[in-house]
Order: sequence, then C-alpha cells, then structure tokens
Amino acid sequence: MLNQVVLVGRLTKDPELEIKDDGKKLSSVVVAVQRPFKNSEGMYETDFVRCSLWNAAAENTTEYCKTGDMIGIKGRIQTDKYEDSDGKLHYVTEVVAERITFISSKKEVIENTSK
Repeated sequence: MLNQVVLVGRLTKDPELEIKDDGKKLSSVVVAVQRPFKNSEGMYETDFVRCSLWNAAAENTTEYCKTGDMIGIKGRIQTDKYEDSDGKLHYVTEVVAERITFISSKKEVIENTSK
C-alpha cells in the first residue's frame, strides 16, 4: 500500500513553532496550492491544505519561511476524528510532512521580475 503526496504551494501565514510536552517540535501550516486547470468561469481555483511539520522540518520552516513563500512538501495523508460536545463526529485530514523543500520567497519573485 502507498500513502504519499507531493505539494507545491505558498504559505498562507508565518509558521509558528510549538513545543509539545514530550519535547517534540511542531509547526502546523496551511499551503495554498493552485489547481492546474481553470473552472467553468475561466478562473484557477486554489486548495488550502493543512500540513504538520515535525522537529527539524518545523524548526527550519519557522526560521527561514514566511507568508507567501513557496515550498514543496512530500509526505503522507493522515485523517483523525473527534467527537464534539453535541456528540457529532468530525474528521480532520492533513498532510504529515516527511520532507520540505524551500523553493522561493515572495520577495525574491518580486525582485527578480522587477529587474
């Protein structure tokens, strides 16, 4: 069986580092990934994918990346469920990152196109 996903997109906000009780480091980010085709109105749609980065990946992303930076993520899909106070069951799907690639910052793209 195979559970693997590759995403390339932009960070929707600055990553923040969280240190768990067991000492592991976590950064939960949302990556905006534009679809490669236009919808019926001729517009590109975007998916917003929640991703969990752990330990070194979380530290490095928090230190070197900010809103708008383009990153690549290779990881696996994970679905968790929880029950709310009304007894309704909710599912949360996210990508657990195994490898991160820093592609470009929004600032670099603006500087390169203005030359």
